[in-house]
Amino acid sequence: MGKIEGHMLRKIIGNKIEYLFGYLEPFLPDHRIVPNILTFTGLGINLIGALLFFEGFMKAAGIVILFAGLFDILDGAVARARNLATKIGAFTDSVVDRYSDFVIFGGILAYYIKNGDLTYSIVLLFVISGAFLISYIRAKAELIIPKCDVGLMERPERIIVLALGCLFDMLKPALWFLAIFTHITAFYRIYYTIKVYKKDQPE
Repeated sequence: MGKIEGHMLRKIIGNKIEYLFGYLEPFLPDHRIVPNILTFTGLGINLIGALLFFEGFMKAAGIVILFAGLFDILDGAVARARNLATKIGAFTDSVVDRYSDFVIFGGILAYYIKNGDLTYSIVLLFVISGAFLISYIRAKAELIIPKCDVGLMERPERIIVLALGCLFDMLKPALWFLAIFTHITAFYRIYYTIKVYKKDQPE
């Protein structure tokens, strides 16, 4: 099984944003605060999305989380374009991403609990656990191998699947898709980590 890239979408969009940012940079606020402002603005917008999910406004929520996703990509692009990328910045961004995941899926879970839908409450638990395992496995894997960004269900892909499900009245199929493929990605990362680790060990 070859390596399946999981960061391609973020990389492609991020590169386009960095290119555009080169033209906009002189007009933006103080460079010392922009990346963190973008990071936490994205979280704030996701909180609005979570509230919309809870109230059942699924299409509006889909639009909101797509908009918030732009901030998730833009913060890193801005930091790199201004040579402000740091380990603590990457750490902060990763932590805030996990909070954003939690509030988004938590809002949907609360909606199904409120409406007494046990089946999709359970499906949401699988989605949440899969999403968190993807990032957790990567963090642990990169303690023993150089890189573990493989798989196809990283955060940008999850947000796009979820948002499209909302916009096209296919939220439930989207949740099933996420419940299955987040765990496939998690298991693939486990497999990939073990394979690379064993390959690098002396005979």
